[in-house]
Amino acid sequence: MTFSPEQMTQLYDGVRAIHSTLEPEAALQLVVREAVGLVRADSGALVLVNPNTGLLEIEASEGLPESDAARLGALGEGIVGQVVHHGEPLRAGESDGGAFSELAVPLRMDGRVRAVLNVSAATPDAFSEVDQALLEELAVHATQVIQNTWLYEQLRQRTELLESLVSVGQTINRRLNLDDVLEAITREAARLGRARACSLQLLDATGEWLEVRAQHGAGKEYQQRPPLSVAESLMGSVVRRRKPMQEGDLQNSAQYQHAEIARLEGFVSLLSVPLVYSETCLGTLNVYTASPHVFSNEEVSTLAALAELSAVAIEKARLYERTVDVEEQLRRNEQLSALGLLAAEVAHEIRNPLTVMKMLYHSLDLKFPEGDPRREDARVLGDKMDHLDGIVDNIVNFARNAEPRMAPVHVPELLDDLALLTRHKLQHHSIALERADAPELAPVNADATQLSQAFLNVILNATEAMSEGGTLRISTHRNADELRVAFADTGPGMTAAQRERAFTGMLSTTKEKGGGLGLAIVAKVAEAHGGRVELESEEGRGTVITFCLAAE
Repeated sequence: MTFSPEQMTQLYDGVRAIHSTLEPEAALQLVVREAVGLVRADSGALVLVNPNTGLLEIEASEGLPESDAARLGALGEGIVGQVVHHGEPLRAGESDGGAFSELAVPLRMDGRVRAVLNVSAATPDAFSEVDQALLEELAVHATQVIQNTWLYEQLRQRTELLESLVSVGQTINRRLNLDDVLEAITREAARLGRARACSLQLLDATGEWLEVRAQHGAGKEYQQRPPLSVAESLMGSVVRRRKPMQEGDLQNSAQYQHAEIARLEGFVSLLSVPLVYSETCLGTLNVYTASPHVFSNEEVSTLAALAELSAVAIEKARLYERTVDVEEQLRRNEQLSALGLLAAEVAHEIRNPLTVMKMLYHSLDLKFPEGDPRREDARVLGDKMDHLDGIVDNIVNFARNAEPRMAPVHVPELLDDLALLTRHKLQHHSIALERADAPELAPVNADATQLSQAFLNVILNATEAMSEGGTLRISTHRNADELRVAFADTGPGMTAAQRERAFTGMLSTTKEKGGGLGLAIVAKVAEAHGGRVELESEEGRGTVITFCLAAE
């Protein structure tokens, strides 16, 4: 159809106007406004077909009374419903015997009618074939505008989701306590998916039951829900298949085991994704909506990405807990070893004066006559010294258990294990760990457990010295027939008096923390291995402790 120059100008101006923005709401409003002006209508509306409900929803309107808005109704009713159903433009000159005109044209996307552009006037036969052609032409451009705004909105939402995922990943990975991690995951997942509630279920030790370990937004009924069987439950299938699953109507689902709880909590739709780490499914991450919802591929992939981050965070928290347990066990072992070393020193410190006392006692030859009370006192004194001598013998026997059990030890590997063990403690104190190992170091003959305890003591002492952070450099190198392991910190260093007392016997130390067993143990272990410990320290210039071992 041929348009007049005036109509072409109006159409051109209208097309240019609706292409002026990518904001969805503003673009839709411009489409309606230009449509009303183009055909000189009194009012207009852009109606979209809701893909989930199939109902018509007014997304933008111009001069539309509430009565006319209600008149659009559900799919299949009225002129707009007919256009959606038949896919053809439609004009109506009168309505219910009154003076009223309508014109509606379809907007097709992907071969289907996804929207209708509708205009109306308060006079009969207000719209001509030319008006219909103009509106159809505008509708072609409006379709392109709507698709562009939708694409723009999808890209913007995707960008926001990616930013949110990065933020969520940082949030949950900053936490090391498992319960804190799980709480953060459910909170962020609910926020990210704009969900009514979110829960995280983990497999129990048997792998047969899913237990709710954390939730956000759910009530008591849900929190008290019993564990779900992996073999029989709907969410158990997510674990078995390791694939996301969604359910549109939990309250009437035959597969969902707790439909009554869903009704009480107001849960309608569910999306559940597996928590998979290193080919192992740990549990499920679930989001619930309060209204019917079909989760898009974008929403599914976003929650799946969050689940991957969450699985890593969960394993990290579990590893940290195990590391803390191992470190605590190592500290206990260190204390037991210290007791053995302490016993040797106790025996030495007690036996010498006790021997002198016994010699003096016997040299006094305290023989008192019968009936003299001092005779019994002298006997008891002799018995008690013998008793003390027996206790010292027992201590010596216990101390023998602290003697090293020699075997080939690869020192760099032992230091690697200690670096892994203490990394969280060093990070917590803002201490950077540097390593420098000489190439191709041969194993040394030593007791790996005692060496670990000695090296750990040096590391922990350095950590205490660098309370405000710093650098700990551990280096190994071979010097002639000696393997030297140096621990250099950037702490405040030692005074001359501190250096003098650094390896003081365990019974005379004045150290406030750690029981005074730290460097004393290091020295004892070195001596037990036929080696020595060297100390270099200066106030304000840090400390270097070097453990020297004989090497073949």
